[in-house]
Amino acid sequence: MRSISAATALAVTLSSIALVGAAAGAAVADSSAALPITSSGDIIVDGVHQRVFISDPSGGKVVATDYYGTVIGTITSLPQADGLELSADSATVYVAVPGADEIVAIDTATLTEAGRYATGDGTDPQHLALAGGKLWFGYGSVGHGNIGSLDLSGGQPQVSLAQEAEGTWKDAPLLDSAPGAPDTLAAGSRQYYFTLGIYDVSSGTADRTAFLGGQDAAIGNTAEDLALTPDGTELVVATTAGDFQQVFRTSDLSETIRYPSTYWEQRSVDVAPDGLVAVGTDTYASFKPHVSVYKPGSTVPRRTANFTDEQGGVSQEALLDHGDLAFAPDSSRLFAVTHGLSNKYSLRIVTDPGKAVTTITVNAPTTADRAKSLTVSGQVTNTLGLPAGTTVAVTRTDLEYPNGKALPAATVKADGTFSFTDTPPAGGKVTYKVSYAGDADRTPASASDTVEVSRNSPTLTVNKNGNVYNYASNVTFTAHLGTTYKNRTLSLYADTAGDGKGKYLVKTGTVNSEGNLSVTLTLKRDTTVSASFSGDARTAPKTATSWVGAKVKVSLSPSRYYKTATVNGYTKYYFRKTTNPLLTTTMTAYPGRAQKLEFQIYSNGAWRSAGYEYFKLDSTGKSVVELGGTHQTGYSMRVRSSYINNSSNDTVNSTTHGSWKYFTFTS
Repeated sequence: MRSISAATALAVTLSSIALVGAAAGAAVADSSAALPITSSGDIIVDGVHQRVFISDPSGGKVVATDYYGTVIGTITSLPQADGLELSADSATVYVAVPGADEIVAIDTATLTEAGRYATGDGTDPQHLALAGGKLWFGYGSVGHGNIGSLDLSGGQPQVSLAQEAEGTWKDAPLLDSAPGAPDTLAAGSRQYYFTLGIYDVSSGTADRTAFLGGQDAAIGNTAEDLALTPDGTELVVATTAGDFQQVFRTSDLSETIRYPSTYWEQRSVDVAPDGLVAVGTDTYASFKPHVSVYKPGSTVPRRTANFTDEQGGVSQEALLDHGDLAFAPDSSRLFAVTHGLSNKYSLRIVTDPGKAVTTITVNAPTTADRAKSLTVSGQVTNTLGLPAGTTVAVTRTDLEYPNGKALPAATVKADGTFSFTDTPPAGGKVTYKVSYAGDADRTPASASDTVEVSRNSPTLTVNKNGNVYNYASNVTFTAHLGTTYKNRTLSLYADTAGDGKGKYLVKTGTVNSEGNLSVTLTLKRDTTVSASFSGDARTAPKTATSWVGAKVKVSLSPSRYYKTATVNGYTKYYFRKTTNPLLTTTMTAYPGRAQKLEFQIYSNGAWRSAGYEYFKLDSTGKSVVELGGTHQTGYSMRVRSSYINNSSNDTVNSTTHGSWKYFTFTS
């Protein structure tokens, strides 16, 4: 099926149509895809190859997409490409090319040009329709229009012009035909008053059988778009006359019904093979484009899709005059082209256009106690209402059934509401999903809500917390897990200060009969050991930690002494007063680390501070200090090297003091 539009720019923003309610089953959400065009002329759908063709007059091309809007081919060298028509066998798309006074055939399988047919100099063919075994085209310029035909049935193409002898058309008329009335051709004027014509083309020429319009036909300003019903008995017309789309009987062009619209501006229309009528409306003032879909003869829309993406309260796109609109032959999708304020074009794709959209709300408690009854309620909404006895499927997903467990179906009341009770056997996050299967007139839908169900809190500890160990000590940590429901697995992690690794796994395993799991680590830096229990259906997750300190390795070696002696159980170093002692510290290396060199002197029966200073270690952890100045004799002194957490320029180890070295000066 087809819908005609003028070469006026007409397209789409990049944003998606929001699907109201989550679709269940195999339903596909409405969507939007960007189009590489700068204007839009016409749109047609090939159901055999599942392709959509859009003509771009400004770009001089036809773009082919799949049913999802992905561009799969472009046919160029088509100046001012406009109207499109699909052959009955879907093998060929014909495109009117007014810029070349030609009709061009495109192979729908290969997306390549298959032939060109001249229509005559200055004809400007713009709109196409297949009827009576010929390809008919509306042609002409402003003030001068007519209907011609192209006969491809013989050995040579035959073009016949000026089929309308009455001088009716002041522009290239819109054309349409229907498979159920193969000898009927409908025409309408886009620019001069409201003019419609019906033709019998069974004889090979266009014999007018009905006419409506001219200056006295004050029904509407222009026929923005038109489409015949599948049996050809009625013609649906989009006009600028008011907030409605008119339907005329083709036998005499008398009006039968009107499809109402929210807005004044009627942009486009298409009729599906099953009779569904899609009408596109818009208003320049508010930029609120939408398409409504009607069952034949019904004045209440079965489905309405809004094409807008508001930013800061301003809609970002519009469905312009002669809007492109086309059904897939099986009515499974409706395609529309809209134009964004940023001059971007997109293909809007409405799925299940003939079905009323179903929405579901589900309301469950925020929290609940495990093994106690709770109530879930909600509502199923559909513009058509729901048949009596409608049920919705209910699924509970929890830790025991991660793939979901079916619960008894809930019956929907006359007002669309439903409720059910359940006693959740598992704790944690419990999700209740409610699904409506849909039917021939209603879309499927599903929705869910989540309850946080209580779980028991287990006992979990890790020993050794707060202990400090010598450098490179092998320390065994034991995690203890109390009573749980099923899960008896723990994961043990270590986080070593200063290594940049963060928390890393050191062991995973099942606790023993006493609930314990142990791991032995060699401690070279302060370390946090944590035990993690992931929980189970009735026991909550839990984590416990233990921090332990690790000292550095430190030693101090004096040199330049002339002798040593054992005094009170320790070694004492003797230096001449003319000698400057050399003090070499070796400490576990770390970038930027400094050692604290501290002096004390024995006076009045006690060791008293004689000062200290920090000295930076080299990359190997060494620091060499010479003790200069005037050295007094006869005093007992001592010195030591220390690592002081934070004061030594890092915090990766616990404070560590080296052993005192005793010394004195003599003459």
